[in-house]
Amino acid sequence: MNKRPNPLVELTLSRFREFVREPEAVFWVFAFPVIMTCALGIAFRSRGEGPVIAGVVQQAGGDELADSLSRAGFTVRRFAPDDVESALRDGRAPVVVIPGSPPIYRYDVARAESQLARLAVDNALQKAAGRADPFTAVAQPVEAVGSRYIDWLVPGLLGMNIMGTGLWGVGFAIVNARAKKLLKRLVATPMAKSHYLLSLVLSRMATLTLEVVVIIGFAWLFFGVAVHGAIWALAVLATLGALSFGGLGLLVASRARTIEAVSGLMNLVMLPMWVLSGVFFASSNFPDGIQPFIHVLPLTALNDSLRMIVNEGRSFAAVLPQVGIMAAWGGISFVLSLKLFRWQ
Repeated sequence: MNKRPNPLVELTLSRFREFVREPEAVFWVFAFPVIMTCALGIAFRSRGEGPVIAGVVQQAGGDELADSLSRAGFTVRRFAPDDVESALRDGRAPVVVIPGSPPIYRYDVARAESQLARLAVDNALQKAAGRADPFTAVAQPVEAVGSRYIDWLVPGLLGMNIMGTGLWGVGFAIVNARAKKLLKRLVATPMAKSHYLLSLVLSRMATLTLEVVVIIGFAWLFFGVAVHGAIWALAVLATLGALSFGGLGLLVASRARTIEAVSGLMNLVMLPMWVLSGVFFASSNFPDGIQPFIHVLPLTALNDSLRMIVNEGRSFAAVLPQVGIMAAWGGISFVLSLKLFRWQ
């Protein structure tokens, strides 16, 4: 006598087959984060210690200033008097020196690199004019592990990809089936609602391992991004993040009837986290008043915990607060989805 197949297993396999038959979905899950990692890793690569660029206005006394700065190791660019404003605006030089007694420094006070360049130029010209320092400090350069932008970026891109595929992969599948009247047919089968919804979330697990391996492996091979913590901890966090966002995807799509409606709801959920949760820049840049709200977002919890494991080599016990936040979002979302879900 043939053993009756498990409904949950069959539904999960069915959804997985649907995914691998969609080239667009495969591209966005696997190829797009690799392209993003490559583009941003090259654009913001660590160039090491380079010469400071200083502009000098071409007028009387300009040659002497340019020679002094060149001997001090600066890269000197010469500008006409009427070209100073455009040079600063376009970033061709962070500071421009106008010869005189004393010289005039033109720079953008709102840009940190301009202020640093101004201090470096002033120090070099003061020494060239005969200033004697009371002491010479001892410099001890330190290159911290995981301090490069690409090291910081990769966990954020991984978290963003887990969020996007979790929400879109689950929510879009539900609404697409509802719009095509497939859910109306499924409701007539002896299938539990929980089995159907859980199968959509579990199907994400089938691609999650390859997704993490592709992103982390590419970053390691081409940019030297290493995982300094336990691999099993990284796997647990990625799995929990996928389950959390899968639950959110179920909740968002539980009542939506059209692709346009679910697209708007998905963007409403994801856009604040793209901006606030530290994907491309640190969430600490935002005002202190909204930090409590930022820290309870699931993507913030996922990104922070991934960086603690990947860059800092922290133990799994150190990320338990973030684990609790993701578990709460996933569990509550799934329970609400069971109550709110409609087949039609």
